[in-house]
Amino acid sequence: MTTAPQSAVTVAPPMPTRRNAELLLLGFAGVITMLALLIVEANQEQGLSWDLLQYLGGYVALFAGAHLAVRRFAPYADPLLLPVVALLNGLGLVMIHRLDLAVAPGADRGPSANQQMLWTLVGVIAFSLVVAFLSDHRMLTRYGYVCGLTGLVLLIIPAVLPRSMSEQNGAKIWIRLPGFSIQPAEFSKILLLIFFASVLVSKRSLFTSAGKHVLGMNLPRPRDLAPLLVAWIASVGVMVFEKDLGTSLLLYASFLVLVYIATEKISWVLLGLALFAAGSVVAYHLFGHVQVRVQNWLDPFADPDGAGYQMVQSLFSFATGGIFGTGLGNGQPGTVPAASTDFIIAAIGEELGLVGFAGVLMLYTIIVIRGLRTAIAVRDSFGKLLAAGLASTLAIQLFIVVGGVTKLIPLTGLTTPWMSYGGSSLLANYVLLAILMRISHSARRPIDTKAAAATPIASAGTEVISKV
Repeated sequence: MTTAPQSAVTVAPPMPTRRNAELLLLGFAGVITMLALLIVEANQEQGLSWDLLQYLGGYVALFAGAHLAVRRFAPYADPLLLPVVALLNGLGLVMIHRLDLAVAPGADRGPSANQQMLWTLVGVIAFSLVVAFLSDHRMLTRYGYVCGLTGLVLLIIPAVLPRSMSEQNGAKIWIRLPGFSIQPAEFSKILLLIFFASVLVSKRSLFTSAGKHVLGMNLPRPRDLAPLLVAWIASVGVMVFEKDLGTSLLLYASFLVLVYIATEKISWVLLGLALFAAGSVVAYHLFGHVQVRVQNWLDPFADPDGAGYQMVQSLFSFATGGIFGTGLGNGQPGTVPAASTDFIIAAIGEELGLVGFAGVLMLYTIIVIRGLRTAIAVRDSFGKLLAAGLASTLAIQLFIVVGGVTKLIPLTGLTTPWMSYGGSSLLANYVLLAILMRISHSARRPIDTKAAAATPIASAGTEVISKV
């Protein structure tokens, strides 16, 4: 009696989580930060102190804790995102500390590295909490309209507050209370991205409906233009009433990117750009602060000791840095007003030169590319739109910041993510990073084949996603 040969059972090896690679890269980021800080201390003829060791120890402990949170709650998240952000944050801390040393003794020191370290602690704690409690990014779709309403309210509040509670350097973008201040637009961008992604997923058929065919383009129907008009009114309103050109451009450009990704219709983008251009022209002729920004962009040397002073000093910083820079601690970045906030890129360009500046831009490029790859790999439409929106927002914000500091576009006043001094910016961008890592965890984790085979539809839709 013969028995039929049994087929061999192949057991697929478990997909690696790559958390050890993340830990190794975090250690590399810590070493670079430590060396940069020591170079600053040596070139500024500062001795090693216990405070410096505490500073480095706190930095290492913070990102070790963030790594443990990711290892425990999002083990399949992208292993490059957290280390790259840690390095950017570390370089920002080093540069802010270097600017502290440039202030004369007894003078008003302004923002300090110790304060930035405290805000980094708050941001990393918020990052860990989002990673731990946001078990599935699709939960955010339930609160899409709530997020949209909250984001709009946060944008409106500074405009209706008295100038003493909201205005700084001509822009009404703050909520100032005794012992506490916040820049709500940093959080509005995340809330509005969630709202945009939720609406575009649920109402996609409206945005893709055929409209009139004009000049080779399918224009959307008039009744489908409501979301675009609302975004246009909100962005122009921010520019006009709050004098915040950066936030206005950032929110509107992010919305157009999401609309294009969702509909694949270039007509939406062209129409949106036309609306924004028209609003900008009207604002330029009606409001003096817009005219000042544009005139300083066209010719900052027309008033080098007045309105154009900041831009002139920024250009001198880049010229002084040249290709390889003056070296950390050897330049004069303190001559640029607001060097630790709006113009930290100019300080980087002076002391690290074009090579170091390009290296920093490459770090941001890695984050954007990994975010877009996450959008490609994730399986649900909401996750695709949200991940693409978060990555695109970072790219747009970086373009606005670098373009303004280098005189490519008018200066806007946005901060450089994870590098510039500012609690609101750090906290909001760490929340953004946590959401992006949560989506990447969903995109990279293996599919539960038992759950997928429970129904014929789920079984038919099961696909294997290779590691990103």
